[in-house]
Amino acid sequence: MVITNILCKLLQITKPLPFLGLLEQFLYEIGHFGVIDMTKLKAGFTIKGMSTYKEKLSILSEMIAFAKADHALNDAEYNFLFGVAINLGVEKEIFDSLLDKQVKIIVPKTQADRILQFHRLVLLMNIDREQHQIEIGKLHNIGLGMGLPPSAIEQVLTVMHDYPDMIIPPEVLINIFKAHYN
Repeated sequence: MVITNILCKLLQITKPLPFLGLLEQFLYEIGHFGVIDMTKLKAGFTIKGMSTYKEKLSILSEMIAFAKADHALNDAEYNFLFGVAINLGVEKEIFDSLLDKQVKIIVPKTQADRILQFHRLVLLMNIDREQHQIEIGKLHNIGLGMGLPPSAIEQVLTVMHDYPDMIIPPEVLINIFKAHYN
């Protein structure tokens, strides 16, 4: 709940939004696999393997472009994206500038970082509780572009319908990808 509480304060909201808790839970789950240094995460939101500021801006830029796939960026999507920016240590001014300009997309280096980015995009797609065919197609193509197994991508996009608000739990997503890599 540490990240959720910090994000609520920064976003100036009193009641935690469901996606913030899920993002925190996912970060915690990934941390158990050694991808995230949990001691630094709570202190400074540092993610192992994400060594450059350019990579962080790339993650946000890709997410912003994805959110705009349906030609609209609503408040819930903006707040989620800003929460990710905070998590990555990107200042609000820089984040807001990314809304108008896109930086070069850099594919995350590690498989775990790619899965984490894919999960962020799934959460982002479902934040407004609407799915447009263009978003599903774009998400599928982004996953393929990151080198994720097509069968795992399809399975995630299918099983998410089994969960409230189509938000797939982190442990389910991780297990899907683990099964496709074994």
